[in-house]
Amino acid sequence: MSKKIIHNRGEFKTRRRLLRANQTRAEQLLWDRIRNRMFHGLKFRRQHSVGPFILDFYCVSLKLAIEVDGPTHLSDEAKAYDQHREDHIKNYNIHFLRFTNQEIYENLEGVLEVIWNWVQDLPQTPS
Repeated sequence: MSKKIIHNRGEFKTRRRLLRANQTRAEQLLWDRIRNRMFHGLKFRRQHSVGPFILDFYCVSLKLAIEVDGPTHLSDEAKAYDQHREDHIKNYNIHFLRFTNQEIYENLEGVLEVIWNWVQDLPQTPS
């Protein structure tokens, strides 16, 4: 019996690369602060696919998706799609944090604080 691949499936590799090469300004600002384990030693990936969907940022160890939403996410149709996408991905026990471009532009430190507070609220596993 073969194990079904849900993370970074090969058929999405080109699209992931294209999205990485064309990050929005807000995504780039956030990425500059969380890349290379710069954010509390946590490893984030950008444009990580789960099933048929591509996440803006993903921390494997925390099963945390971070989404950065611009103006294209404001329509009712886009909101419904985002909710469908999030519900599908949550089936894999992946948690979501969403921020708007505006939140990142106006309060990047506050966004980072929200992420860190979420991490600190996780139950600690005994070592």
